[in-house]
Amino acid sequence: MIVGLGMTALGKVYDRTPADFAADAVRRAVADAGLQLADVDGLLTSSGVTGGISVDLQRDLGVADLRLLSHLQSYGATAATMVQVAALAVASGAASVVACVFADSPLRPGTSAGAAYGTRAGSPVGWWGLLGASGVVGTNPLYALAARRHMARFGTTTEQFGHIAVAQRGWAALNPDAQQRQPITLADHQSSRWIAEPLRLLDCCLVSNGGIAVIVTTAERAGGLPQPPVHVLGWAQSHPGHYLRRHPDFGLVTGAAMAGPAALGMAGVALTDVDVVQLYDCYTFTVLVTLEDYGFCGKGEGGPFVASGVLGPDGKLRLNTGGGQLSGYYLWGMTPVAEAIIQARGQGGERQADRHDIVLVSGNGGVLDHHATLVLGSAAGAS
Repeated sequence: MIVGLGMTALGKVYDRTPADFAADAVRRAVADAGLQLADVDGLLTSSGVTGGISVDLQRDLGVADLRLLSHLQSYGATAATMVQVAALAVASGAASVVACVFADSPLRPGTSAGAAYGTRAGSPVGWWGLLGASGVVGTNPLYALAARRHMARFGTTTEQFGHIAVAQRGWAALNPDAQQRQPITLADHQSSRWIAEPLRLLDCCLVSNGGIAVIVTTAERAGGLPQPPVHVLGWAQSHPGHYLRRHPDFGLVTGAAMAGPAALGMAGVALTDVDVVQLYDCYTFTVLVTLEDYGFCGKGEGGPFVASGVLGPDGKLRLNTGGGQLSGYYLWGMTPVAEAIIQARGQGGERQADRHDIVLVSGNGGVLDHHATLVLGSAAGAS
């Protein structure tokens, strides 16, 4: 069960290292759980593009005699994977209280968000050098290729991507921790500048500094702690292994198609039982293709589905209720995991979903090449 959630200040927070953020997040999560650092006997860490986090975090925290210690990395799928590993450790008795933490600090004062994420395109030789010479700089063009493939095959439009951006900004307006809370319209989306056609500025996620940690422990221990426990009901991973390779499914099918049904099956629930959905949204297109792969609509029907009015605070699908990575904050896979915990606890304030017993969470890494799914539940959802 997840019994603790620790979130540092998020966004344009400077003069702190990723290790500082990580230690702060773990301490906050432990306090939130009503525990002491000495109770933690497992620690799983993950770092972003700036690195700076490793198993050395144990020394920074001053915790001794850990029974589980590891650094994990599957990019945006890592957060859900850490929760899976922690749950397995707790279930097996390998550890009893496991902290999972991600932190990063790519933003710098006076530097654009786009420049915060570096690229290997300047390499003089090798594959990355060839990509740079062709104009493929960073991940934006690669996701643009995936989106364009979907558009060519199914007739998906940039306006349909825009409906996702507008809906999530609507949720962010209700989230006091969101970086972007000013409402936007479809016209605003369509007039935002191109980043890598067909992706516009408002199709792309934010860049944020900060750290988030969660605490996983046993059901027996959770019963005496102050926070409503969040049950880890199901999980699954899928890693297609087609990164930067020609493949007939690129941009059409992702690892979500395998991981989603598997996690739901493990949890013993159907898609129709899901109350809240927190999807990894590095781009609007990622949301659209994941909705298809999870089965919320048919393959190729994602565009009309998201444009139908189903999203946003007034829609029936409670999707990315904190604003997601597009408008809330970007802490890789911890963004959807954290909001899922908040919703399952019933602590979302103005953005809280009325029904929140079953929460479906996705993590995406690489260029649609790594996927992890969690199914979380409130006490009612687990019964």
